[in-house]
Amino acid sequence: MRKIIISIFLVLTFLCSTAMSETAADWFRKAEALWNGKKFTDPKKAIKYLNNGIKLSPNIASAYYNRGVAYRDLGQYKRTIEDCNQAIRLEPNNTDAYLNRGVAYYNVGQYQFAIKDYNQALRLKPDYADAYYGRGDVYSSLNQYQRAIENYNESIRLKPDNVGAYYNRGTIYNKLGQYQHAIEDFNKAILLNPNDADAYKNRGLSYYLLKNNELGCRDAKKACELGNCKTLELVKKNKGLCH
Repeated sequence: MRKIIISIFLVLTFLCSTAMSETAADWFRKAEALWNGKKFTDPKKAIKYLNNGIKLSPNIASAYYNRGVAYRDLGQYKRTIEDCNQAIRLEPNNTDAYLNRGVAYYNVGQYQFAIKDYNQALRLKPDYADAYYGRGDVYSSLNQYQRAIENYNESIRLKPDNVGAYYNRGTIYNKLGQYQHAIEDFNKAILLNPNDADAYKNRGLSYYLLKNNELGCRDAKKACELGNCKTLELVKKNKGLCH
């Protein structure tokens, strides 16, 4: 028994000494290695690494911001807001932290706070395409469609490959009965992302509303091939189309 206890003690000592040898920068680099350009591939592991780094160096704004992004990837928006608060406290002009906090506020339905954060991000960085895009989403959720379109327009002007802006603007055009404009936006969204089932589905809807059943069926079938069969099933059942 004595030998076993000593062995366990040595293992624990080794693990502790190994952890202690890691610097804050080491932990932050490990978290950064999990970033693929859009999100963390393993947000839970990224949070673990960032926690370790923050314990060693608690006044790095980017560490809190990055952890907030990881929480956002997990849908833990309250924690995202808390980390962005801390990042902004340490670095008041951190445009990305305002943007990320705006995204979190939007996802928890606190639209006015989201707009306030997007406005601040744009004051600090007037050409911030993602802030216009996020603010467009908020205005769309508030049914302020013209304001939403204006923000999507600006986001697209600054970032012409923003597939989400085309898709969301197209969805609004459908709601407003501007079906040809909607089709043009869905065309662009599909060009940028050919496997977007929702874009095919919504473009098909636009065609149906324009009485172009042939193209509507084509898109409904394509959407179904990509995993979204709702429109195809609906028109088959209610309209007797697309057989």
